[in-house]
Amino acid sequence: MYVIHNPTAGRRNTRKLWAVLDCLLAHGISVKIMETRYGGHASSLAREAAEAGARIIIAAGGDGTIAETVSGMIGSSARLGIIPLGTANVLAHEYGIPFHTKDLAATLTSPHSTPLWPGMMQTNHQTKLFVQMVGAGFDAHVVHAINLRLKRAVGRNAYIIQTLTELPKYSFPDLTVTVDGSTYTAANAIISKGRLYGGPYTLDPTARPDRPGFSITLFRHGGVFSALRAGMALPQSRMSRLPGVISLKGAHVTIAHPDGVPLQADGDAAGYTAVTLKDAAQPVQLATPAKNPFIDSRLFT
Repeated sequence: MYVIHNPTAGRRNTRKLWAVLDCLLAHGISVKIMETRYGGHASSLAREAAEAGARIIIAAGGDGTIAETVSGMIGSSARLGIIPLGTANVLAHEYGIPFHTKDLAATLTSPHSTPLWPGMMQTNHQTKLFVQMVGAGFDAHVVHAINLRLKRAVGRNAYIIQTLTELPKYSFPDLTVTVDGSTYTAANAIISKGRLYGGPYTLDPTARPDRPGFSITLFRHGGVFSALRAGMALPQSRMSRLPGVISLKGAHVTIAHPDGVPLQADGDAAGYTAVTLKDAAQPVQLATPAKNPFIDSRLFT
C-alpha cells in the first residue's frame, strides 16, 4: 500500500492516521508513506506510486488531497483508498467510508470497490480535477477568505464565522451559467458529482458520483437574507428545496460571465471565472465497505 499523507491535516488527525496504519501493520500489510510538501504534490506522488505498480493508493487527508491523488492515478489500474483527515470529509460521507479505526483498516484491505467518476474544471489559468463539487459565487468567496489558523482551531465552525464576516461585504453578482446549451442566471452555482455538500448534508439525493454527468444547483436570489436562509437549510438537507433554487442535470457546464467571480473545488480555493466543467475521461475504483449506503439501490428508486 502507498499512503499519500497531507501533514497539514493537523496533529490530532495525524494520530488517527497512525492508528489506522498500526492496525494495517499489525496484520502484516506493507505500507509506504509519502508526504506532500506543496500544493499539487499529491498528484506527482500518486503518479509515481502508480508507475511503481501500486495496487492501492491511499489518500490520507481532506477532499482536496483526495482530488490531487486521483488526478495522478487516473488511467492506471490502481485502486483508491481514503483515510479521511479533513474538515468536512464530504467524499467519505458520500461513499459510506467508516471513520472508526478498525473498520477503516478493514475497508482498505477489502476487495469491494465502487466507481468514482471525477469532473474536470478548466479556467484561463489551470485545468483541475475535482471529486465532489465546484462552487461559484458566495460559498467560494468564503473559501477564498477563510482564516486557515481559525480553521485548524475550530474546524467546520470556521466557515460559519467567515460567512457572517463576509456577508455584508459581498455584492452577489449575477452569474451566466450554461448547462448543455441552455443558459440561466444565478447568484450562486454548485456543480456537483455527489449527493452531499459541506459534510453529511444532502444537496441532491439523485446525484450519482459513480457515473458521468453533474447535478447543478442554481440559487437565483442573492443577498444577505437568501444566503442566511440557505445556511440554515443546509443542516436540515433542505437547501435544494428553497424558493428560487433550480436543480438540473448536465454533462457540460460553463460559467462565462462575469469574470473574476471566486471558484472553489472540493472545499479549496480554485481560481476565478470564467470556467468550463466536464467529466474526466474515466473513473477510478474506490475501496468501499461491503455494505455501503451509496450503492444501496433504494437510494436511487
